[in-house]
Amino acid sequence: MAELTGEQRRRYARQIGIAEIGEAGQEKLASARVLVAGAGGLGSPVILYLAAAGVGALGVADSDAVDISNLQRQIIHDTQHVGAHKTASAAERVAALNPDVEVVRFAQRITADNAAALVRDYDIVVDCTDNFPVRYLLNDACVALGKPLVHGSVFEFEGQASAFVPGQGPCYRCLFPEAPPADLDGGAGPMIFPPAPGVIGAIQAAETLKLILGTGQSLAGKLLIVDLLKMRFKELNVERDPACVACGSNPGVARLSPGL
Repeated sequence: MAELTGEQRRRYARQIGIAEIGEAGQEKLASARVLVAGAGGLGSPVILYLAAAGVGALGVADSDAVDISNLQRQIIHDTQHVGAHKTASAAERVAALNPDVEVVRFAQRITADNAAALVRDYDIVVDCTDNFPVRYLLNDACVALGKPLVHGSVFEFEGQASAFVPGQGPCYRCLFPEAPPADLDGGAGPMIFPPAPGVIGAIQAAETLKLILGTGQSLAGKLLIVDLLKMRFKELNVERDPACVACGSNPGVARLSPGL
């Protein structure tokens, strides 16, 4: 790991001073590679917080362009970037925030053919998508390659977060064995209270940083459910399913996700 420069010590001084981080932890962050799948509502705070904290390399995967309807919650983008690709908008914002961070752009859909290749080069994957098939693809790739997956999702005033860490608990398929119907939202996309992805995305960023640093207690084996309308947080225990087709004793992930 490269030694921190004087400018980096000043930039990260307020976190280097935390006992659980220190200079050694900051060097871990600088060496880490994190794939963020989705540069929308959840991806916005995740990308911004990881970049601000000094995570060395961020892969940002998203196939969409910025739409004006995104701006009430996707805070990494702005009005002047409407029509621009989300990965380009996000990369520009990160460069302005922290030039220490390398952003690798994947302006493409995540499919069964490319999921494993995308995941393979990163230490941790953060699922910030709103697409159920992609969530399962990311899970399957992470299980197959032994990578931690940090999950988040939101709907209206509610959200949930978890961490699926190989050897430390269940995977996403243990929790949700099958995807819901493709037309669950009627094709219009989920309705979202603007701060909801901010809260869940911040939790995802915190989980990711803790996994890199190897400190604290993660959400592995737990599902955190947040209701901002009632301002309630609830934590559920989640067990690994021995019959899970991804991480169970007789996995069928190669059949479910070709190329993995």
